[in-house]
Amino acid sequence: MPEPKGTQKIVPKLNILVNGTVLALPAKFAIQKVEVSEDLEALGMFSFQIMAWNVVKNKVTWIDSDLFDIGNQVEIQMGYGNSLKTLIVGEIIGLEPEFSQESVPSLVVRGYDLGHRLFRGRKTRSFRQMKDSNIVEQIARDLGIAVKVEDTKVQVEYVLQHNQTDLEFIQDRAKRIGYEVILDKKTLNFRPKQNNKAKVLTLKYPDDLLDFSPRLSTLAQAGKVQIRAWDFKQKKPIVDQAIADNQKSSMGKTSGPIAVTREFGRVTQAIVTQPVHSKEEAKQIALGQFNQMALTYITGEGTCLGNPELRAGKVIEIANIGKRFSGLYYVTAATHTYAKEEGYQTQFTVKRDATDF
Repeated sequence: MPEPKGTQKIVPKLNILVNGTVLALPAKFAIQKVEVSEDLEALGMFSFQIMAWNVVKNKVTWIDSDLFDIGNQVEIQMGYGNSLKTLIVGEIIGLEPEFSQESVPSLVVRGYDLGHRLFRGRKTRSFRQMKDSNIVEQIARDLGIAVKVEDTKVQVEYVLQHNQTDLEFIQDRAKRIGYEVILDKKTLNFRPKQNNKAKVLTLKYPDDLLDFSPRLSTLAQAGKVQIRAWDFKQKKPIVDQAIADNQKSSMGKTSGPIAVTREFGRVTQAIVTQPVHSKEEAKQIALGQFNQMALTYITGEGTCLGNPELRAGKVIEIANIGKRFSGLYYVTAATHTYAKEEGYQTQFTVKRDATDF
């Protein structure tokens, strides 16, 4: 397998820390495979497989070790040379020993990022006259999770969390206004989608990319997103909208909504199911829903040589695959896999709202 540009003859490296301490050599040498996954719409998770058989003593090992007790904190780092990046900080939630006459016994250790605390138990409660950013701060701090939010600015009169986990509730609030929820190490981030940020790296085919499959579709695109609701206090409709002509993309010259409008006329996507209490709230939802819709214009999945900089919530450039599909993409999910036999690879999922073609 070819090696990353600039790292020839440098073997991929791995570090696993449990409760802040790097695994001792006997445990580190027994590790067979490590996988770290992060997704903007799901919990980040990790797993690693360790050989669990002592050949000299002819008995199982590691399976009963307190090193892998439920709840222990795990930090996983991957990279090359002296440059290792932390991919996840999480907690062990499950153990899966495997015994077979055909292979050496092993133990699979599984865990999630700290967001799993938001996934435990369903709640029904209400929040009054609060901004979404304030609601998220309150929920995270009540669970002892560090939190960083970007001010949502619009105060919402009444919000109901109806038989939902905290994570489901927060994600629903985020999707409603075009925000995203992601754990960065130990900190919960509640922020607008970061697809307008600068790229963190470039993947060029065939030097860096092992495979990449993009898809362009205008089926879900619309030139206008309109929010319609009823103001029960003022006894009048609440209407606001986001129009393609007024929205610019940093990912390309022609966005999906503009392309579909030029070819098929202006289509309106009307949303009437969202509870809305003010004009400001309707405007915020319209823009958030428009941006989310636009990001489905081009989607794709790929695999590249392992790169710890390739993370969910980052912008990357994919080059040398033709003018229509080369350009900036937003990473929505990434899985980093390190194995003794296969080395280090990264699989990723991306979205893009425009093209330069």
